[in-house]
Amino acid sequence: MKTKSFIKVILSIWLCSYGLHTKAQQGSSDSVHRLTAREAVDYAMKNAVAVKNALLDIQMQEAQNKEVIAQALPQISGNGSVTYNPNVGVQTFPNFIAAGTYGVLAQEGVKNGAGEAIVAPSDYGTIQAQFGVPWMLNAGIDLNQILFDGQVFVGLKARSAAIKNAELAADVTKEQIKSNVYKIYFQLTVGKRQIGSLDANIANYEKLLHDTRIIYQNGFAEKLDVSKVQVQLSNLQTQKLKTQNQLDAGMAGLKFLMNMPQKDVLILTDTLSDEKLKANLLDENYDYADRKQYQLLENTLQLREFNIERYKLSKLPSLTFAANYSTTAQRQRFDFTTAEYFPSSFLAFRLKVPIYAGGYNNAKVQEAKISFQQTQNTLEQLKASIDNDVTESRISMKSALSTLDNQSKNIELAQEVYDAAKLKYDQGLGSNQEISTAQADLVTAQNNYYSSLYDAVNARIDFLTAIGKLQ
Repeated sequence: MKTKSFIKVILSIWLCSYGLHTKAQQGSSDSVHRLTAREAVDYAMKNAVAVKNALLDIQMQEAQNKEVIAQALPQISGNGSVTYNPNVGVQTFPNFIAAGTYGVLAQEGVKNGAGEAIVAPSDYGTIQAQFGVPWMLNAGIDLNQILFDGQVFVGLKARSAAIKNAELAADVTKEQIKSNVYKIYFQLTVGKRQIGSLDANIANYEKLLHDTRIIYQNGFAEKLDVSKVQVQLSNLQTQKLKTQNQLDAGMAGLKFLMNMPQKDVLILTDTLSDEKLKANLLDENYDYADRKQYQLLENTLQLREFNIERYKLSKLPSLTFAANYSTTAQRQRFDFTTAEYFPSSFLAFRLKVPIYAGGYNNAKVQEAKISFQQTQNTLEQLKASIDNDVTESRISMKSALSTLDNQSKNIELAQEVYDAAKLKYDQGLGSNQEISTAQADLVTAQNNYYSSLYDAVNARIDFLTAIGKLQ
């Protein structure tokens, strides 16, 4: 199994996981999961942390939509207070009582004890008095209703687009995980086939080593011949060990991506054939709208339009309706059970007219328009990127399938050469060197075949991802 191929896949797991930290698996679970590739993807869609968080983002957007709806509904609140004034405030004001009294006395011609008419003084002085009582209770209810506010109404219009944006973002996350699950799954499937081939080759070399030792013991071979076969056998055993370790690492990586406990047993039941790789592939047409990234950007563009409209409408007046009903009681001491309550109420229409905000609203409109243009540019760039992805992946797929065919033929030829050399060897007509060389060529052909099979698997998944048809 190619080390670089598995390294790339493992790296893709970490990229797809958006910086998630691994967490130790608790308990002693040893569940057995027998999964096809499609079932492995379904498992990941239900359990992968990145998918769970993306689905929570949808719920969060739904909650935010409720906030917007709440702004357009009546806002009702109650209020109450009990106030104690240890020292009731004193107010000073002109002595209107004296002024009135002198006015009446003068008007009636009242005279003082000396028989003189009473004359009003030039300054009546002031009076200091406490207005209020120590204890006051107030209770009331307020109602506020937005009648017109452009920004709130735009928010109501944008609710469905905002939900769709969160859903499409989740779909993009799912596609990334799906692609990686398929790649790892089928690379592991190919790896299992390679292990089978290595086992067969090891068995052949073990028999060859046994035969060569007997020939050497009978004096018809050199010690060097035995050593060469031993070295080749050791190399194959080492290759199998490396391949098995990579399979184990890939299986652990697949479990991590799927968020399956590492202690669980995962059995891959799907197989992969050359015919399956070639079936219904290169003639596929594609549409930009099949790509979730494209759908997400198109929806984002609609949200950018709503943003422009929101800031434009912020320049318009807003109208709200307000109402209040309250009742108040005032007492000299803390006893409101027998107090007299005095109600008050009002109804009001409040109009807020923006006059001058220092150019703030115009700046926000301009920012929203620039953001809209940037999203448009990104959308056009994505189209070009999709075209490039499809072209490159189609070329890679054709090249990989062509290489796969050639390597498959090479295996057949190498197998024929080996069979012929073995037949001659068994009949005593061939040399140890001849069959050893044929065996080594067969191993090389098999390794090249599996390498091209890995490339074909990745190329197929990349192509289906590029055209947005990876199921």
